[in-house]
Amino acid sequence: MPNSPFDTHRADLDALAADSRRRTLAPRAGRDFASNDYLGLADSEALRTALVAGIERGLPAGSGGSRLLRGNHAEHEALEAHAARHYGSEAALFFATGFAANAALFATLPQRGDLVVHDELIHASAHDGMKLGRAGSIAAAHNDAQSFDDIIARWRAGGGMGTPWIAVESLYSMDGDRAPLADLADVADRHDAVLVVDEAHATGVFGPGGAGLAHALPRRDNLITLHTCGKALGAEGALLCAPRIATDFLVNRGRPFIFSTAPSPLMAWLVRQAIEIVANEPERQARLHALVRHAAERLVPLGIPASGTQILPVIIGDNDRTMRIAGQLRDAGFDIRGIRPPTVAQGTARLRIAITLNVDEANIDDMADALEQAMAAA
Repeated sequence: MPNSPFDTHRADLDALAADSRRRTLAPRAGRDFASNDYLGLADSEALRTALVAGIERGLPAGSGGSRLLRGNHAEHEALEAHAARHYGSEAALFFATGFAANAALFATLPQRGDLVVHDELIHASAHDGMKLGRAGSIAAAHNDAQSFDDIIARWRAGGGMGTPWIAVESLYSMDGDRAPLADLADVADRHDAVLVVDEAHATGVFGPGGAGLAHALPRRDNLITLHTCGKALGAEGALLCAPRIATDFLVNRGRPFIFSTAPSPLMAWLVRQAIEIVANEPERQARLHALVRHAAERLVPLGIPASGTQILPVIIGDNDRTMRIAGQLRDAGFDIRGIRPPTVAQGTARLRIAITLNVDEANIDDMADALEQAMAAA
């Protein structure tokens, strides 16, 4: 039988399967302890009503082209102006996904001779953007502001003359811990650096009106924040909030922006309504934080540390055991996914429990009981 052009791919998939790391798509099933729909907006009556209102206004489902051609719509510009005001930036730029926004940012803004110092756990989209960019990059120890400071100081001492870029997430998606943003802002100020904060998992959940964790920083012109719209906001897309010079540069030089069809104007409208819903209904945040506290009270006695956020990792270590436990929980009616390398470091396979408004205290109690049983049996 002749060799297949996909033999190498098949061998790679077989190797992943042997290490319990081959991924497959699984349907939704059971109570939601897996999604990023933290405020329960994605399937809410509030967003359905907003969507119908947008349709009745005659907003198009598709944009018809890139923003630089005929794809630019008044709803894109209205959303960007609203987001800039809400998140406290000079300007904003709307992307179809957070991945696209991160990739465009790091591929475009840092220039040749600059240095991107990123947290070692920064998202894959930032890594892909850095690979496409002109600047050098180096990883700093996780959530260690001194590590960032030391790396930049050594780079300067070695002749580095460009701009340092400090890249972090405000809330890490697989660990549930927060970045020391105030300390990192001080590092950025000392070194004339730009601080880039990915607020993907903090947007909507933290800050006044869901403005995120970086909103607590004093206003500064060396800060860029990224707010994804497909998590707590329940919609799609991402908003890059930055000084206007940065957004103008992306419009002129950002290939992922220039050569992509613009996001749906209807989605831009929906995101704007979602931002308003979160800002006007602070009880959603309050209810979520109450559920997070309740989950911690139930899980800490099982030896699972509280993260202080809606993301609760349960470190198992072994890939196979992680997936067995996840399977038992699924069979018991709880959607909790196993996360394995390379998404997380080797030897740190885990269950990622996400607390959302799609569950209540009784669901959390039942989940904790099922988790205790599954961990004892696996």
